[in-house]
Formats: sequence, C-alpha cells, structure tokens
Amino acid sequence: MEATLAGKSVLVTGANRGLGQALVGEALQRDAQRVYAATRTPYTADDPRVTPLIVNVTDGAQVRSIAKQVDSLDVLINNAGIAMSDDLSDLAVLEQHLAVNLIGPWHMSQAFLPMLTDSSGAIVNILSLAAAVAMPLIPSYSVSKAAALSLTQSHRALLASRGVSVHAVLAGPMDTDMTRDFPMAKASTESVARAIFDALQRGDEDIFPDPASATLADSWESGALKERERENAALVNPGRTAATG
Repeated sequence: MEATLAGKSVLVTGANRGLGQALVGEALQRDAQRVYAATRTPYTADDPRVTPLIVNVTDGAQVRSIAKQVDSLDVLINNAGIAMSDDLSDLAVLEQHLAVNLIGPWHMSQAFLPMLTDSSGAIVNILSLAAAVAMPLIPSYSVSKAAALSLTQSHRALLASRGVSVHAVLAGPMDTDMTRDFPMAKASTESVARAIFDALQRGDEDIFPDPASATLADSWESGALKERERENAALVNPGRTAATG
C-alpha cells in the first residue's frame, strides 16, 4: 500500500493503550477520515473521527458483528496482544497466547477481507522480534508471534492476487505495560507508530520501526529467508517472483 492515510479509514485493535493508542493518534495526525478503535472494554474518544468498537478478537462471532458496523476499510491493524511470563509448562497459558496473538488476527482478517479487497487495502500485523528469535522469559508469547509471522507471510502470498497487501511489524522493546519490568532500552510508542505508517506509505512488507529492530532490516530484506518466502509465494501467485517485493 503506497499511499497516504488522508481520507482513508483505519481500524486498530487494542486501541485503548500502549502502541494501539499511539497508532490511533498518529492516524488522526495523518488526516485519516475515520479511525475505528477496537477494544475489549468501553472506549471514549474526543475526536469525532474516532468510532469505538467493543470486541474480543478471540470471539469470531463478535468480530463478525463489529464488521457490520464498519462501512468501508483501507487499513486493518491487528495490534491487540498479550504477553505473560511462563516456562511452557502450562498448556492453558500457551493456548491463551495463541488465541489472542494468532487466532485474533485471523478472525479480524477474515471478517474484514471483503472490505479490504474492495479498497485494495492493507493488513498490518503487529508482531515482535520474538517472532524471529524467541525470548525465553516469555516463550508462549514468542511461539504465538512466530506463528503469527507465518500467518502474515501466508496471507501475503494468498491475498496478493486480490490486491490486499499484508505487512509484518517486527518491533523491538517498546515502553508499554508489557515490557515495564524488562531491563532494556525501549522505544516510545509514538515513535514506533510514526515509523509504522511511514513504512506502510513506502510499501515495506516487513517493518522494523525502532532502533533495536532497525539493525536487522537490511539483512532481512536481502537475506536467504526473504528470498525463499518470495519463491514460495510464486507457487500460489506466479506473478510474484524472487525479484519482486
């Protein structure tokens, strides 16, 4: 998606705090015509361009219900997520992470795909560097984000023929509730939100929006794994070759 947000409609899940809140604010700064702020609890917005939506992204029926409240959509940002410390000994914890961080984006993408097809729009999945390299302090989170990266790459190939672009945000540590106790440098959510929309405007497939992740950008884009992704995508979309992004 190589276009500005001016006059566009954007939907952000997990919009009530952290990066989600920053993404809503940045979309408004960039003159989005309508921003749908999806949250699990009631959300109050001062800007008349913001339409709150209450949804649990793990509930397919709820997701399909809110889709009926949206007239049109250009950008879907799957930001809602959870991260809890664990040691992979409790299956229920792993299943909870998968339900929110993997199945949630799947529900949202399926429900809004007809609108995104009509608008030649974009799906943006907020992932993590943990999708590529696990963080053993939060292994269930890492597993779920790795699965979500595979979902992103698969949707990218499968939806290309429908004109829908699919983007992975491989973010490093941000100053949010999730990482409050981690002793490491963290980027502000506002700077990450700006970088995400800048990259979306450029048409970047994989987005590295902060100093920690940016060090991987060049090697990722030119690396063997990205080349293999493009080759695999050509199996379902022959027009997409290793030479094209």
